Amino acid sequence: MNSLHAKAPPRTAPAWLARWSGLTRYLSEDFLGGPRPWKLAWVVNAQKGGTGLFLGALMVYYGNFSTVAWIYLALHGGYGLVWLLKDLSFPDPSWQKRVTIAGGLMSFALVLGPYLLFGWILIAREQPISYPLPDGAWFALCILMCLLGCVIMIAADAQKYYTLRLQRGLITDGMFRYVRHPNYLGEMMIYGSFALLVWHWFPFLVLAWVWSAIFAVNMMQKEYSMSRYPEWAEYRARTRWLIPFVW
Repeated sequence: MNSLHAKAPPRTAPAWLARWSGLTRYLSEDFLGGPRPWKLAWVVNAQKGGTGLFLGALMVYYGNFSTVAWIYLALHGGYGLVWLLKDLSFPDPSWQKRVTIAGGLMSFALVLGPYLLFGWILIAREQPISYPLPDGAWFALCILMCLLGCVIMIAADAQKYYTLRLQRGLITDGMFRYVRHPNYLGEMMIYGSFALLVWHWFPFLVLAWVWSAIFAVNMMQKEYSMSRYPEWAEYRARTRWLIPFVW
């Protein structure tokens, strides 16, 4: 991590980006106004932590105890427990803001709720899923993606959390050495593995929405903010957005 010195004003974000960010922030934090009884983290944690119970209930309801259902329960339900451990150890400050009741419900409706439908589609399906590869190979691919995604996300968030507690500035080493948004990369790998395991058009539609309308916008906003550091131009020139040496 480079030292903080001689900061310049950040580049101004385009008007459309500022308007879209303002809209999503309003919908998830301030929608309809009124009391702010809960933190956004509580809404997220309830969904993450309850995923395993939800999936287990679906398996019982539909009588589906197939191998793929158990694997999905382990991956998506296990990821929820990993998230809770992460939030307990190094909570993300951006999730600690209090939001309106409608704002929390809107966050669930736009993103968190559709994530739960992935498992419902898989477990409620009556016909066997026809994967592009043999089942064992496809399962191995999805498990590997989820494991690597969890490690990348956890390592990046931990590095950011503990580094910035000691010194504010631009983080350019560790998980951020080759890509500028490794935490988003990890999340995308995790949910990408879920979509591949479900192998249905709906999860890919949800991911296209979340990744383009929320993740990409957040990453662009972050880059405009980081441009205030004098090291930014050199760091941006030698790194990639998400995939090392590629993109």
